[in-house]
Amino acid sequence: MRGIGAAWRRLRAWRRIYFTRGGLLFALGAFSVGFAAMNTGNNLLFLLLGAMLGTIVLSSWLSEQSIRDMEVRRRTPRGVSVGEPARIVYDVRNRKRKIPSFALLVHEEGLAEGAYLSRLDAGEERTIRSEHRFVRRGVYPLDAITLTTSFPFGLFRKERDVSQPGELVIWPRTDRPVPPVSAVGDRIRQQGTARWGAPGSRGEYRGLRGYRSGDDPRDIHWRSTARLGEPVVRQYERDAAQSLWICLDTRGKDHERVEATVEVAASLAARFRDDGKRFALATPGHRVEPGSGPAQLERVLDALARIEFEPDAPLVEPPVERERCVLVSISGRGAQGFGDVVATGRRGPAGYGTGTSADRAHRAPQRGNEA
Repeated sequence: MRGIGAAWRRLRAWRRIYFTRGGLLFALGAFSVGFAAMNTGNNLLFLLLGAMLGTIVLSSWLSEQSIRDMEVRRRTPRGVSVGEPARIVYDVRNRKRKIPSFALLVHEEGLAEGAYLSRLDAGEERTIRSEHRFVRRGVYPLDAITLTTSFPFGLFRKERDVSQPGELVIWPRTDRPVPPVSAVGDRIRQQGTARWGAPGSRGEYRGLRGYRSGDDPRDIHWRSTARLGEPVVRQYERDAAQSLWICLDTRGKDHERVEATVEVAASLAARFRDDGKRFALATPGHRVEPGSGPAQLERVLDALARIEFEPDAPLVEPPVERERCVLVSISGRGAQGFGDVVATGRRGPAGYGTGTSADRAHRAPQRGNEA
């Protein structure tokens, strides 16, 4: 039975033929003419029947030529945020030597829109695009590209599948308003006390480079500066302890609040990217190591697109001290020790409940109202 099912799927991928409404009426008309011709023996009816059957055969042959020997390659974006247009590009090539293809629709199961080609000459290659908008984040699997044509008379719709596994990654939004946050470690270091490593520690030494505006004068390498006649500074690799970690609490089941929590984490990452900060992401089942810039933001958004929430999920445990982390959570439960907390299920500044472990040490505990 399994072998029969596999053979059937291969056959369906090779060709599928459907009657259009006009084609069904035409076929019923041909059947009626044939029935009348057999009962009356009228030669004109037999001639009409032959013409109608010939039209059906010709339509089938021409539609077959339109989708035969076609090569299709799909190109998807690296990722697209919810609500933004996701443009999928198809490179279509006609590998036939003499016969052009007409009226081709390129589409995929699960996607609302397709891309259309009116004509593609023999040996020609063209690029077409389809545009889609998604209202939910996630990873949408792509399996096969379907070529469809109803050329030439619109009597049938003939389809052929071109296997091309892939995926379309829909990132969460990054434009939610988020309250100002910072880890306790950042504030301590800004006040001149290095909590991780020796006083004045800047991380692992990497090498020398030319001085840039804003560099710390303490990093100047005086021997190289004297030899070259221009300022040269030491360059350091900032370690994980000097990065701001976004810790996402994946406990929850309410879809609206779950998505709001993920979007807040994504918006925080976007803010850190804009501020030039090094940041990282930690969830109970996944980590994105520290980095900065647009590429780091894409890595974080990729991870957030795949996050799943569970009511009994464990609390996230960051790989560094909790004071170096910002916890993003629905309820804010289990937030003791975190440098900052954003609770999306509670009222507060900008619509969220916020607070830091340092601030909480100097004021009485307060509970926000449930949204």
